[in-house]
Amino acid sequence: MRHKNSHSGELRTKYFKVSLKKTVERAFVFVCDRKSQSLGTQQCSMGESFWMTSSPLLIGVSQMEMDEVNSSIRTSVKGVAHTDNRIWDTAEYTIPMQASLNLMSVQYSTSTDTSGCFPDYPFPKAICSSDKSCEKGSVDINSHGIQTGRCVYYNATVKTCEVRAWCPVESMENPPDPAVLRRSEDFTVLIKNNIHFPKFNYTVLNIPQNLNTSCTYNKITSPLCPIFRLGDILQEAKENFSEMAVKGGIIAIEINWDCNLDRWFYDCHPEYGFRRLDDKKIKPGFQFRYAKYYKLPNGKEQRTLFKVYGIRFDVLVFGTGRKFNAIELIKNVGSMMSYFGLVRDFFVLIKPILEIKPH
Repeated sequence: MRHKNSHSGELRTKYFKVSLKKTVERAFVFVCDRKSQSLGTQQCSMGESFWMTSSPLLIGVSQMEMDEVNSSIRTSVKGVAHTDNRIWDTAEYTIPMQASLNLMSVQYSTSTDTSGCFPDYPFPKAICSSDKSCEKGSVDINSHGIQTGRCVYYNATVKTCEVRAWCPVESMENPPDPAVLRRSEDFTVLIKNNIHFPKFNYTVLNIPQNLNTSCTYNKITSPLCPIFRLGDILQEAKENFSEMAVKGGIIAIEINWDCNLDRWFYDCHPEYGFRRLDDKKIKPGFQFRYAKYYKLPNGKEQRTLFKVYGIRFDVLVFGTGRKFNAIELIKNVGSMMSYFGLVRDFFVLIKPILEIKPH
């Protein structure tokens, strides 16, 4: 795995292409200026036209063999926070997922439940006036359980359909503001990204061999550092960490590999980008629930339901590998030769027409 200056390979490739093009152009100018008997003005013009048309094909990427990237992701978060008398470490506020990282910013207990029959939460379809409004065995998408067919009092003024569920049913409360772990913006995450180009049997890692383990990613000063401060990620995505931590959200960490794998022009390094994926105007945020179960002394099962808001970081990897292919170059040269052969035949056919003088 080799890592070089991020622009060195591109500069060498660009310099080579420009130099080759200028050299051939100067050769055409020199030959045409000589005006030798073996090469007339018409042939010079055709030669110049041939070069100006074919040089992009010869020097461009059309002779390069391409391959799409295969990728794997591993993440590691560091940081400790405290709220009141509780300490939060990585085991408590991170939830590892495939190619993603969930950072919990708000967690609170919504209820301590037991299973049984209780009045449903008063959303419009659950509000009732009599048992006729409730259908036994019916389940609504917004309901918390299965209706028993009875209409009962939810509170002193409102009646709702009774449901068989974990109760009391969850109330629709807003999350605490400010977020519990609002200071987690100073946490850091190390992203390890292995990529592989199967066609070229080439593998590379996004961690440089001479990595300074105390570095932090910066687009200008440390563009190859794989250690990111969470607050900086949201800043690059043009988001406010403290605001987003309240109801959560989804952030994309994009890693783009554009690799030239030729020995002389080697250049293969990651470029990082950041953006928000969830729509702030249409149901923004990221949340989920989980429960802890235990049994009471009488043997009845009980659970404590937790509602969690957080920021999910999705790591998205894109990439293309390129390598010179002599067969592709031969194909392009053959195509150009046949193309200019047809052009010559076409002008031979129309030349008599063009030379007819009007009467």
